[in-house]
Amino acid sequence: MKPDILEMKPQELRFIFELKKQSSCSIQLINKTDHHVAFKVKTTNPKKYCVRPNTGVIDPNSACDFAVTMQAQKVAPPDMICRDKFLVQSTFVPEGTKEEDVTSHTFTKEDGKTVDEKRLKVVLVPAPDSPESSPINETSKLVQKDDARELKDDAVQKHSSHAKVDEGMEVPKGEGESVEATRKEETMKRKDEDVKRKEETMKRKDEDVKRNEESVKRSKEFIKRNSESMLMNDTEELRLVKDLEETKSKVKELESKLSEAKATIIHLSEEKRLATQEKHFLQGELELLRNKRHRAQVGFPLLFVFMVGLVSFYLGYLLHR
Repeated sequence: MKPDILEMKPQELRFIFELKKQSSCSIQLINKTDHHVAFKVKTTNPKKYCVRPNTGVIDPNSACDFAVTMQAQKVAPPDMICRDKFLVQSTFVPEGTKEEDVTSHTFTKEDGKTVDEKRLKVVLVPAPDSPESSPINETSKLVQKDDARELKDDAVQKHSSHAKVDEGMEVPKGEGESVEATRKEETMKRKDEDVKRKEETMKRKDEDVKRNEESVKRSKEFIKRNSESMLMNDTEELRLVKDLEETKSKVKELESKLSEAKATIIHLSEEKRLATQEKHFLQGELELLRNKRHRAQVGFPLLFVFMVGLVSFYLGYLLHR
């Protein structure tokens, strides 16, 4: 198993979810190696989140934070479960590599390059003042559960008492009162324990809110410090995307020209083949004509032979007369 290039704290994105309000959180990337490390943050829903910075270079044995801001949402997801994912890519880069030099090509797995990829899931935390997480509602729910459990215990006790009476057994009065007092004491203890648990939960939630507020403050300060550099990076990235599109269009144009050249070459090759066949055919015809002319020049001409025969026939006719 290959070692991790970067260590992330925390390993999930926790957003305090409130309708029609933005929410932010930050992730710390720690480089414990002796090399310079470049990173890039990707998400499955880029229109919903804003990542600053989404690329960068971390010096050896140093750390860097990036902040993620979730846009205001009009509707809460079912069961407060978000299926969005984040991917953090990291790889070693030479010393002197700048942030604007980090592109998508930096993280291509070629020539044995080590590229580490870590996935982050998104966790939505209800706001402390939301109805779903209200401690009053939770306490009332627990009280209702305790009341229901108390009624059930009363029903069981009455049923058992009636069963004993039906069987002809006497139930002492003092024993029934002591059982009821013991049951009430247990109920009070359970309520006290529930109240303590609720108090501890509220304390933990207050601590979480404070930590989140501190994280938001740090994120805002970080975003403010790096806003200008981020604008420059966005401009550079747009320029690179434009250059890439122009290069792709030129490649497509060259491919079309190459296809036309190939078709022209095939057409010329076919014409050359037909011309060669026609040349061979004409050479055969020329050779045949030469042979005929040669044979005609070796003997007497046909007209001369015909005339001699005609004269001979006429002379013979005259002699016979």
